[in-house]
Amino acid sequence: MEMAVLGRRPHAVIFDMDGLMLDSERALLGCLEHVARQQGCTVSRELLLSLIGSSDAVTRQRLGDALGMERTDALLAASYARYGGIVEAGVPHRPGIVELLELLVEHAVPRAVATATRQPLASRKLEAAGLLHYFNAVATSSEVAHSKPAPDIYLLAARKLDVDPAHCLALEDSPTGVRAALAAGMTTVQVPDLLAPDEQVRALGHRIVHSLHEVRQQLLPWLDAAPALQAE
Repeated sequence: MEMAVLGRRPHAVIFDMDGLMLDSERALLGCLEHVARQQGCTVSRELLLSLIGSSDAVTRQRLGDALGMERTDALLAASYARYGGIVEAGVPHRPGIVELLELLVEHAVPRAVATATRQPLASRKLEAAGLLHYFNAVATSSEVAHSKPAPDIYLLAARKLDVDPAHCLALEDSPTGVRAALAAGMTTVQVPDLLAPDEQVRALGHRIVHSLHEVRQQLLPWLDAAPALQAE
């Protein structure tokens, strides 16, 4: 998975949260698997992976279609309670996130979060993980009519930063999030976590890299050249 050099210096960088900055997708799916076994539910790995990047409503509907709503509500209540303990302890970071954020802070590049997680959980997760202070704005599904893959959350994040979406770099891990960022008109880079991009996802035409370390390396030339770019 190779990434072409970015075509221009981004005016802002907008980050997905779960699976991109925090290793939370793996943690939550682990909670769902654990509780499902406890409750005697059969939930396939394929179904669980399909939930990545989805809103709470979509997650509930997909599980409900497979298990029935009564069992789904019991499963989600117990899983979210278990997951809450992980959140309060601080969800582990994905590799390279702090180094990337420090670089953007050093070069005064505006930063926002665009997450399908609702408030106040989104801010709580970022705060407990020690990342909230890096961001100028946080946009969540609580504030928009439509969650990902609709572009609403990304467009809101750009408005909060007062930056044209066309000048934003969006970083995502999931196909759902990639579609949202592309629909918002942003340059989009995918850093896959649990879901490897299939042919349909690759056909979207965005950039795909192995890690956030690669994103940092691709940004370095543009950020180091920032004074020259601003003078044009």
